[in-house]
Amino acid sequence: MIGNTIKTTLLLATLAGLFIGLGATFGGKTGMIIGLSIALIMNFGAFWFSDKIVLKMHKAREVKSGNYYDMVCELARRNKMPIPKTYIIDMPVPNAFATGRSPKHASVACSQSLMNILTAEELQAVMAHELTHVKNRDTLIQTIAVTIASAVAFVAEMLQWAAIFGIGGNSDEGNDSGSIVGMIAIMILAPLIASIIQLAISRQREFMADRGAARLMRSGMPLINALQKLEMASTGAKTDVGHSAVSSLYIINPFKASAIAQLFSTHPSTEKRIAALKKYRHQ
Repeated sequence: MIGNTIKTTLLLATLAGLFIGLGATFGGKTGMIIGLSIALIMNFGAFWFSDKIVLKMHKAREVKSGNYYDMVCELARRNKMPIPKTYIIDMPVPNAFATGRSPKHASVACSQSLMNILTAEELQAVMAHELTHVKNRDTLIQTIAVTIASAVAFVAEMLQWAAIFGIGGNSDEGNDSGSIVGMIAIMILAPLIASIIQLAISRQREFMADRGAARLMRSGMPLINALQKLEMASTGAKTDVGHSAVSSLYIINPFKASAIAQLFSTHPSTEKRIAALKKYRHQ
């Protein structure tokens, strides 16, 4: 938990630095003040409202009855934790995620497409994985990372348009060349920042959530079967199957990356996760 707190602080500081740097590039000292103000507002929003933003992005629908809802309630009771709000999302590629700043303010979401391909036991294992993330308090750091990744994408896009139209100038210093250099520096650093954000979600947390699911299910096989089906469903899928900025939240990343990009992936490979679960089964 202490590790997650440190990561949360670093991520919020990164967000602040990003907007302060952007403000300085475009507006000098005045821009820095504006950037700091925006960063403070975004940090406040990321901490308190990022889960609502993520759910809104997915057009999530809350459910308060039915087999899926009853399953989540039962798993929460068995895991000795508060019952989270339960949502269904529309997403062509099967997936699920958890969000929220604490176990008392958590939500879990599952796509209808996931329900369609999994057995009841496999679906239970997937939700057990998500509830373990909630219990381990991984959800705050995950959701804040999503908010910052979205901000990085916004900044990168804004800089591209600024470069196209020749926008950008340091009004306080009057140094156009310095502004151009600063803009280029931020454009180069933006992908690096995004990679750091990706790494902020330790792959070890995924292994821990898998083990938590196996413990609740008293076997690793239901989650193994679910992961295999999810991997098959995501293979060859289009890159617009969901929201790439929130891929760190999903139980499996539906966005296939190159071998180099996979070094910065938030998730360990499905093969490694299954191998770890098989070892757990034989304990």
